[in-house]
Amino acid sequence: MTSDKIVDEVEITALDGTILKIPIANVEKISADKIRVEVVKNSGDDPDITNGASIFTTIKKIDGNEIIFRAGLGVGTVTKSGLQIPKGQPAINPGPRQLIKNVAAEFHVNALEVEISIPAGVELAKKTLNPVLGIEGGISVIGTTGVLRPMSEEAFKNSLVPQIDVAIASGVQTLIFVPGKIGEVTAQKIGFNPQAIVQTSNFIGHMLDAAVDRNVAKIILCGHIGKLVKVAAGIFHTHNRIADGRLETLAAYSAAEGLNSVEVQKILDASTTEEAAEIIAANNLNRVYKKIAARASFRAERYTFNKIRIGTILTNYAGEILGLDDFAASLID
Repeated sequence: MTSDKIVDEVEITALDGTILKIPIANVEKISADKIRVEVVKNSGDDPDITNGASIFTTIKKIDGNEIIFRAGLGVGTVTKSGLQIPKGQPAINPGPRQLIKNVAAEFHVNALEVEISIPAGVELAKKTLNPVLGIEGGISVIGTTGVLRPMSEEAFKNSLVPQIDVAIASGVQTLIFVPGKIGEVTAQKIGFNPQAIVQTSNFIGHMLDAAVDRNVAKIILCGHIGKLVKVAAGIFHTHNRIADGRLETLAAYSAAEGLNSVEVQKILDASTTEEAAEIIAANNLNRVYKKIAARASFRAERYTFNKIRIGTILTNYAGEILGLDDFAASLID
């Protein structure tokens, strides 16, 4: 703001030392001490939901020695403890804040009011975990270096972990791990504290590791039989391209409960676990689910080296409980 020169590109140094050249879509001088700059997010091949979104940064000179951050339209506000940013603050993570401070320091600017707006963020936030994490009103401005790297599986796994921190900060004693929406809805119907519900996606093992690191004492696994039967078989990354064995596990446990070989073969020939469940029901063998639930809890506890007490609730697609072990039943009671 020391010059009226309009530029179409700026060069800044990212937090990891990378030199970045950022194209500028538009610059608007609002007043002598206030400007608004538009940048269009270009994620390249990265599956980033903000790709193509306009990001507006409004900067105003103020008195003092502080850089103040504001959440504009589409940028959320933190409403729960346990995140990197305190409650009540704009959901602008420490990385982006520090990058802005570094650039201001290059120009010997000590005090600014910085408002970031991402108008599309109001709708985009509905496709993220932000509502679960307690970020309301829009998306988060995240990042650790300022350099966009292709989204890896590891990055996605790590994006799930803050849910545990938020749940712990809320004071819940037992976490409810759900692989997907079916488990989430079932847990809510049962009456579990919504703040205790943690989405794991396919990364149950990764989330159990994170829970161990945070000294979590009790967890309930709640979800569709097609996911959690894999845990009973010792599979903790449940994506079907990584490992499967759903039907084989159902067949083995059903056989152990007395199912004849013809019916066992029907389970092995089934296309889905729902179809296998129909065969199990037709043979009055629903008791097998309690055994599978108990085995899933046993394998999960062993995975954590018995540092966490774990229970399991198995459901069908309708969210109906097929079976649960004694520990999970005791918590429901």
